[in-house]
Amino acid sequence: MKEREKFGSRLGFILVSAGCAIGLGNVWKFPYMTGKYGGAAFILIYLVFLIVLGLPILVCEFSVGRASRQSTARAFHTLEPEGSNFHNYSYMGMIGNYMLMMFYTMVAGWMMYYCYATAAGKLEGASSDQVTEFFGKLQTSPGTMTFWMIAAVILAFGICSLGLQKGVERITKVMMICLLALIIVLAVHSVRLEGALEGVKFYLIPNLGNMKEAGIGNVIFGAMSQAFFTLSIGIGAMTIFGSYLGKERSLAGESLNILILDTFVALMAGLIIIPACFAFGVEPGAGPGLVFITLPNVFNQMAGGRVWGALFFLFMSFAALSTVIAVFENILSFAMDLWGWERRKAVMVNIVLVILLSMPAVLGFNVWSGFQPLGEGTNIMDLEDFIVSNNILPLGSVIFVLFCASKRGWGWKNFLKEANTGSGLKFPAGIRMYMFAVIPLVVAVIYLKGYYDMFRPKGMNYFIPWMIVGVLMLALVGWICFGKKKK
Repeated sequence: MKEREKFGSRLGFILVSAGCAIGLGNVWKFPYMTGKYGGAAFILIYLVFLIVLGLPILVCEFSVGRASRQSTARAFHTLEPEGSNFHNYSYMGMIGNYMLMMFYTMVAGWMMYYCYATAAGKLEGASSDQVTEFFGKLQTSPGTMTFWMIAAVILAFGICSLGLQKGVERITKVMMICLLALIIVLAVHSVRLEGALEGVKFYLIPNLGNMKEAGIGNVIFGAMSQAFFTLSIGIGAMTIFGSYLGKERSLAGESLNILILDTFVALMAGLIIIPACFAFGVEPGAGPGLVFITLPNVFNQMAGGRVWGALFFLFMSFAALSTVIAVFENILSFAMDLWGWERRKAVMVNIVLVILLSMPAVLGFNVWSGFQPLGEGTNIMDLEDFIVSNNILPLGSVIFVLFCASKRGWGWKNFLKEANTGSGLKFPAGIRMYMFAVIPLVVAVIYLKGYYDMFRPKGMNYFIPWMIVGVLMLALVGWICFGKKKK
């Protein structure tokens, strides 16, 4: 058997894993969700979910990867006891990785395009209506969106083709260091703008009134789904990096470092965007358009706005590409682990496959805009995002937790031994029942609440079929975790 690749350094593992976690969930979703759900009160709940749900699940994923030396495609097969059904999750995990990239590559392309357009002065001096029109033209131009999506795919797979240490680790390290430097420079600039102090207060001082206005249930579900989305847990994206990791350090300590780095970037991204919105009288809860419509207007009003705008979208491009590279590495490992393909062959096949799979999201904004799968005003990307963010990520996380905590799975003793091998912070041995019962129950309740909140207002024609889908998905998870394999 071919020897498993390994990271060249501990810093490489932390930065590459953090790069997978640090993406558009931090710098695109987090600031507008913070604005939408009442500022600092939302952040506090989000941080609680990160620690009590995100951290244990992250340790589970890394442990499964390091113990099996396999990607999600084969990890459960390697570790599960005879008669277990956990290996069936490997298919859901692989689908989740591909589906995430079906829209993430397109949005990474948007970031690269805006970096180019801002640096080239295409938005300089544009009125608010012209900035809105510019984003609208991008979405109605399948040619432009396809070009930049393909550029993102080829760039990321090109880096992966160089190998783990020479490509993924070396280039992601540089990208992440540049990202951290850029975010600090941009945040310092943003908080010094005239009128930005009110935005800092909104962002950092909890206001329960704002939280009640948004709806406490909505805030809690939003915080939980964001914690899953930002860490990329539940689809095995972290399992692959565990499989490349040595035994020198315990996994709880390494996971905590990644969580801190991920949270730092999310908080700093909000510190860039929200004070700037307050400084220029812009609504910080403006939704996904915040980045592409609101912020270019803000940059146009700043001194040196063209430079600051180009730097911001360069930072956004780094954040998006670091995740794309990490998930592509996982996708490549499926073919290498399942069929023993060489890395170069896996790259060539997947370049074509991912480009083709990304086209529905691109066409969903223009040619196929009449298809509105989740109700009026929705598109194909919304459906893909819903399947990944609201379903596979949380449900996959439950499967990883039960695999590690259940006797039907890998088992608590095996998990603890792997997680606590090496020096550093140890995972607490006394929380097995919390892992086995509380985490799955909390996720299941909030998961169904998310379905209810999303589809109940759209009428019974949407609500009943989608609630049946939600219940069936939970039943599938139950079968994977507790069902017996037929002999």
